[in-house]
Amino acid sequence: MTIDELRARAGERKQTCAQIKKMIVSRLDLPIEPEWISDDQPLFGRGLELDSLDVLELYVAIEAEFGVALYDSDMSVFGSVSRLADSVNPALRTAQAAVA
Repeated sequence: MTIDELRARAGERKQTCAQIKKMIVSRLDLPIEPEWISDDQPLFGRGLELDSLDVLELYVAIEAEFGVALYDSDMSVFGSVSRLADSVNPALRTAQAAVA
């Protein structure tokens, strides 16, 4: 992988994280600004204190927003915004490659 490809992926990841933060705040009607959520802040527990119903809403929101279905039974995907982006971006690249 070249340095330009790495930069492109970093930019893509940053954009996906920002989009996920906006989606979380909007869909869950959180009384905070998306910028207040850090990429690695836990979404459960001491982080945003999301619960299992919130996760279900995020499953639906991610599929609607990105066209990516997260069928993985591993709930660690919802550990942080970074983990969500790390799951969404490869699926997006695969979908884009299939269309091209």
